[in-house]
Amino acid sequence: MIHTLDIHHFLELAETIPVIDVRTPLEFDHARIPGAFNIPIFSNEERVQVGTTYKQKSREAAILLGFDLTGPKWSDFIKQALKIAPEKKIMVHCWRGGMRSGAMAWALNLYGFEVYLLEGGYKRFRNWVLDKFEEQYPIIVLGGMTGSGKTQILHKLKEKGQQIIDLEGLAQHQGSSYGSMGHLIQPSQEHFENLLAIALKKIDKKFPVWLEDESLSIGRCFIPNPIFKQMRENTVFKVMVPPDKRIDFLVEEYGKLDKEFLIESTERIGRRLGPEQTRDATTAIREGRMADFIRIVLHYYDKTYANGQGKRDPESIEIIPCRETNAGENASIILERLKQKQFPAFQ
Repeated sequence: MIHTLDIHHFLELAETIPVIDVRTPLEFDHARIPGAFNIPIFSNEERVQVGTTYKQKSREAAILLGFDLTGPKWSDFIKQALKIAPEKKIMVHCWRGGMRSGAMAWALNLYGFEVYLLEGGYKRFRNWVLDKFEEQYPIIVLGGMTGSGKTQILHKLKEKGQQIIDLEGLAQHQGSSYGSMGHLIQPSQEHFENLLAIALKKIDKKFPVWLEDESLSIGRCFIPNPIFKQMRENTVFKVMVPPDKRIDFLVEEYGKLDKEFLIESTERIGRRLGPEQTRDATTAIREGRMADFIRIVLHYYDKTYANGQGKRDPESIEIIPCRETNAGENASIILERLKQKQFPAFQ
């Protein structure tokens, strides 16, 4: 049987039933509904052929070409679907909920699958994504200068029962010139937004959700403006860790990275560091003096962070003094302060 669902019911069922995206590999790789599997009806080249035939000849001619191209593939489509959904319950979508998903739903239904189609397809999902960013969320921002261990604290807060969204994790980047860590590959902007919207969907708005303090961009990914605006306006819990402890933390984190990657990343911010500091930092990297390298670039990042903090309402900043970069200990200190503040919206 084939059921057509609106986006809200589709996403609810998608938490327990596999989703297959029948768009081309190129479309799927660019961005998708998180967790979906790709069973492309057309290859990238075949889709171009069909689209050209539709424009130059007719809809009917494009349909016939589509069947000519996919004829031998249908048995394999069904076998792939069985591996993904052995219980024969599956969710299907294409770009606009048109012929591609309709054809796949027909074939799977014929084989005995219970099929759920997304009304409006991936395009409707994208509209839902953008709508999620317009909602209001009980955001608390976890702040602190570079090397304060904010990401580690964020995950300790999660272990202690708090809601978090790890923006750097979603963006696959740690938010500085060195943020790719030499190996992380970022999603497209569109897919980053998709991941963030799904994370926001899971938030219980009766309780706070912690986000790490970020600039508008995290590597090549940009935080959607409505969410960034809320982050800028809401309370910040600013972790204050002694500079020497931050340097030790960063030496441990970045000291094991490839030297050429560190030099290239340092040169990328050379205009902002200044020629002398860039030279001294790259020399320190080559000579293995990682603490000296960190000390030089930290001066730049501290100044950048201070500029960002200067744009906030001072009344919205809660200072959290911490002796070490011990994430578990610092998370406990933060939660004690949260309890003392008794935010009315979170009771």
